[in-house]
Amino acid sequence: MIASLKEHWFSNVRADVLAGIVVALALIPEAIAFSIIAEVDPKVGLYASFCIAVVTAFAGGRPGMISAATGAMALVMVTLVKEHGLEYLLAATILAGVLQIIAGFLRLGQLMRFVSRSVVTGFVNALAILIFVAQFKELVDVPWLVYPLVVGGLGIIYLFPLLTKAVPSPLICIIGLTVLCVAMGWDVPTVGDKGDLPDSLPVFLLPDIPLTLETLKIIFPVSLTLAIVGLLESMMTAAIIDELTDTESNKNRECKGQGIANIVAGFFGGMAGCAMIGQSMINVKSGGRTRLSTLVAGVVLLILVVFLGDHVSRIPMAALVAVMVMVSIGTFSWESLVNLRRHPPSSTIVMLATVVVTVATHNLALGVAVGVVLSALFYANKVGRVFYVRSEQDAPGERTYHVVGQVFFTSSEQFLDAFDFREALEKVVIDVHRAHFWDITAIGALDKAIIKFRREGTDVELIGLNEASATLVDKYAVHDKPDAVEKLMGGH
Repeated sequence: MIASLKEHWFSNVRADVLAGIVVALALIPEAIAFSIIAEVDPKVGLYASFCIAVVTAFAGGRPGMISAATGAMALVMVTLVKEHGLEYLLAATILAGVLQIIAGFLRLGQLMRFVSRSVVTGFVNALAILIFVAQFKELVDVPWLVYPLVVGGLGIIYLFPLLTKAVPSPLICIIGLTVLCVAMGWDVPTVGDKGDLPDSLPVFLLPDIPLTLETLKIIFPVSLTLAIVGLLESMMTAAIIDELTDTESNKNRECKGQGIANIVAGFFGGMAGCAMIGQSMINVKSGGRTRLSTLVAGVVLLILVVFLGDHVSRIPMAALVAVMVMVSIGTFSWESLVNLRRHPPSSTIVMLATVVVTVATHNLALGVAVGVVLSALFYANKVGRVFYVRSEQDAPGERTYHVVGQVFFTSSEQFLDAFDFREALEKVVIDVHRAHFWDITAIGALDKAIIKFRREGTDVELIGLNEASATLVDKYAVHDKPDAVEKLMGGH
């Protein structure tokens, strides 16, 4: 236990603390911005970010990953807030947490294995584009000083590591530009311009809503969507952090951790949230690796906004824009551009479709869903094409068909077309030693082939069924049933 505690909490203390501080600073404007998107008070997003970050530090399944209030979740809750108010949002947040915990017990985290690498790459690229584009609003109608400050910030971020990597360069960027702007008295947009920071700690409260079936009808659809979007974004982010750090996360524990975090957030006046790819990238690239960095991010965030709000509000937005631009550049998979010509066209189409749909709709779940569906279709088509049937005449009036490949819904028609039912034969052998029957469509095709031969007076022998295929045939095949011809052929 001591070894585990040291590994997950205290194996990288200095870097984790510094990375957590950087993340906390970057969380402030984002939490405020997401609150604005959801049309709620900034403290709703800030309290949520604190609660979710702290709870997932203990209960989450991916050390080093940052979870808080996010834009994807904020977009889902806009209508609910507008039509029913904040109290219903808090109730929906709690219910979403309950659904996520149920998903964890149902081991739905394992569904990530159905997400192909092309979809993950498309998700990452889309997110990088969205993060980059989101910075544009901070660069429009602003004093000209903002532009050299952003360029200077990027210079610090990329050049400072050449001197030392003891302190994360994004932290130097934020502190350096803040001190410079304050010392010079430059009037540029600051964090304080985004909204008022809270001046008190969050307190426990129960949502003030009627506990009726009508209330459940209102919040359940929103809660379900929040749960799905939150888990999808969290699972994708965890997969990316796994790859970046060469470590493995516990996806089902992460589902439960996200659920617990959202329940706590709802009871402390916060909106629903999930893992944040941008902040997680900042954390990892700043050296954060263990649960300590996530805990520090949450705790420092609360300390900053509640006790040091006057100082935090003076951070120039240009510094945070520089950090987020660095994150977007680091997040984008530049290798995927090179691979556009090297990878199979189907993989490229899946990646591009995921990017286009995500960027066009700003809906990460929809983009991933489109990518997963396309991947499945391409895979089914590809496997279906690796299939052939050859035949040989063994003796006069006898023929053997050798079936090779996977027989399922996309290849079942090809399977049937391979037989010549009009050839006058006394006996046919269907050899499936090198074939596998996967579904009821394949079993139906086998039934049709056997029954058609028998209808022509041909004796049929099926040989070579493997154990799994034989189980399906025993359970679903009808060619040996007395009324098989009438049932299957419909009298034709």
